[in-house]
This record gives sequence, C-alpha cells and structure tokens, in this order.
Amino acid sequence: MMSQKRVLIAEDSSVIQNLARKILEFQNYEITAVKNGEQVMQIVDKEDFDIVLLDINMPIMDGMECVKAIRALGDKKKSNLPVVAITGNAKNYSEEEFKAAGFNDVLVKPLNFDRLVEIVNELTEE
Repeated sequence: MMSQKRVLIAEDSSVIQNLARKILEFQNYEITAVKNGEQVMQIVDKEDFDIVLLDINMPIMDGMECVKAIRALGDKKKSNLPVVAITGNAKNYSEEEFKAAGFNDVLVKPLNFDRLVEIVNELTEE
C-alpha cells in the first residue's frame, strides 16, 4: 500500500483551511495546517511533506517571504518541495513574480477545489 502523501496548508482563514483539509483528506492526503509562514518554517524543519499550500497574505511571515525561506533551506529535498501560492489578490503579483519567488503554481481565491486537487495530484506524483 502506498503511504499517504503529506500536505502542509498555511492559511490564516480557518474556513479555507478547513475546506481544503476536508477535500484533500477525501483524496487520501494527510493534512497538517498552520496559520502563518513562521509556523511553516518551524514544522518543515522537523517533518517531511510532499507539498506546501501557502496563502500569500498571512500574519508574521507572508507567503512570499516563506517560499523564499523554503527555497533557501540547506536540505535539498526540503528546498525543492512543491509550493503552491493561494491568493485572493492575484492582481498584486504577476505569474512571473510568483515563479521568481519560487512557487510551482498559483491558486486564486475563491478556491476552485477541483483545480486544488488537480494541482496537488500533479505536483505530488512520483
């Protein structure tokens, strides 16, 4: 039996966090959820994940800072983790800026949950 893929969701909106969790758990992903980028860095340091979903606007450390911190990690496996931006203000950044910051893909709010599942499946395939 395949081991469950692990998804780290960083989202300060508990509504979106819970919806994404339920949808991805239904797809048999193991979910860990946190509220800001600082918590992401603390947990990525200790645990392994297959993908990170990162809200752009979070308190303490936002998604843009956080993806750069992930990409700068010394551990190659962790620094190359697939990271997907979740944003309600896609207009604030261009696709090039997301790519330059280190994101693999972008999901725009309101979330299209079919697209969420599609992206997570795509980026976590071996």
